[in-house]
Amino acid sequence: MTRDLKIGILVGSLRRESFSRKIALAVAPMLGAKLIDISNLDMYNEDLDENPPQAWVDFRKEVKSLDALLFVTPEYNRSLPAVLKNALDVGSRPYGQSVWQGKPGAVISVSPGGLGAFGANHALRQAVVFLDIPMMQQPEAYISNVANILDTDGKITNENTQKFLEDYARAFVQFALKFK
Repeated sequence: MTRDLKIGILVGSLRRESFSRKIALAVAPMLGAKLIDISNLDMYNEDLDENPPQAWVDFRKEVKSLDALLFVTPEYNRSLPAVLKNALDVGSRPYGQSVWQGKPGAVISVSPGGLGAFGANHALRQAVVFLDIPMMQQPEAYISNVANILDTDGKITNENTQKFLEDYARAFVQFALKFK
């Protein structure tokens, strides 16, 4: 079913051992998706649009080729991480040339705490409304206490979480196919 969709996953954490990255790696095979590297994107600066950094050019081309987007993010100070917001900004410019427009999206927010990065989830949703990324509304995915559901290799050990993510992935594919 996912062979009909080219899905990219953007991870809002650069940390090598990030929980968000581990969850993204666990979900990627369920979607037949690949992680999109945002670690090398210079901070967005409109002055660079006339001669953009190669990393921006490559990133924009890669996102443009996708059919759907999954965002997996931690929460920093009740909001989304700067690296993820920067990726959104880089992809949305130059004005009128956004690579995001009309691509269906979904978000999984991840936290070692009990709130499941609720703030980041909704801050991301607020930002993508302007970018015309139709977001899957249900089911919502807030993964709390994430450190307790992963083994040392980053594999999900909690059967309920594993099943939830499988169901979430299926729901996202069904949602995304509506836009194909």
